[in-house]
Amino acid sequence: MPLVALAAAALAIGFEQLIQWKYGPLGIIAFVALSVGLKARNTAISGLGAVILVMLLAQSG
Repeated sequence: MPLVALAAAALAIGFEQLIQWKYGPLGIIAFVALSVGLKARNTAISGLGAVILVMLLAQSG
């Protein structure tokens, strides 16, 4: 079980670094808001994070 948790943490950190490299600080803020909102089961915060990420993805495409 610790190996799975370690792999999941490494994957999350890698994804976070990719978002920061490609979308800058606003991408990290959106990713953190989405993560915190999902953990806290707060739809307003997770929705805000998701909307910001979608806007950043749409802007770059």
